[in-house]
Amino acid sequence: MAVILIIETSTEVCSVALTADAVLIDLKESKEGQNHARLVTVFAEELLSRNNIKPDELSAVAVSKGPGSYTGLRIGVSTAKGICFARRIPLIAIGTLEAMTRHVILNRKDYNIPEDKPTLFCPMIDARRMEVFSMLYNEDGSVLKPISAEIIDDTFLSKELEENQVVFFGNGAEKCRQSLQAPNALFISEIEASAKYMCQLAWELYNKNKFEDVAYFEPFYLKDFVATVSKKNLPG
Repeated sequence: MAVILIIETSTEVCSVALTADAVLIDLKESKEGQNHARLVTVFAEELLSRNNIKPDELSAVAVSKGPGSYTGLRIGVSTAKGICFARRIPLIAIGTLEAMTRHVILNRKDYNIPEDKPTLFCPMIDARRMEVFSMLYNEDGSVLKPISAEIIDDTFLSKELEENQVVFFGNGAEKCRQSLQAPNALFISEIEASAKYMCQLAWELYNKNKFEDVAYFEPFYLKDFVATVSKKNLPG
């Protein structure tokens, strides 16, 4: 049995989970924001204690690799690396957007996503103003559009929205609702980055021995924001 501690600190949510063979054992999280440095280690210790699991019994630590908050990612990755180094266990890195998307795709009925038309999935993490970090996935989980930083206006994914229903979710999606008024745009408001969405991916990567170098791993900050601006907004 693989017991994995999971840490997600890429957004305002500080989230820590325990999983055994992809099954969520326990979860502790806070949406207070700006308290990750104080909470993440406390949450990890609490989960281990109340589930009678010793640190030496952990098989690995999984951590969100971003994109997201520069400070949040640094805190989460530093904590994960510290545990891995001290216990000599593997480090697993999981994309923030990928984890949310996997959850939505596997639970589309729970979110009332119609199944009678082609569907694309667009997770969004809030950057600033009308800027988001986003990706685009097909129904089978394959990537159609890699991670990018975008300024959202009414032209965003306009072609895709003509031919498919596109499901938007994540803490950056709600602020884009007014700009994306296409009939095929669907919004799920309750999806946020969380360690509970990383269990299956953590287990899969563990079994494939896809581990990171504890000494040299760095999260994917996507800190050099290069946004795409609609041509109609450019001077003639």
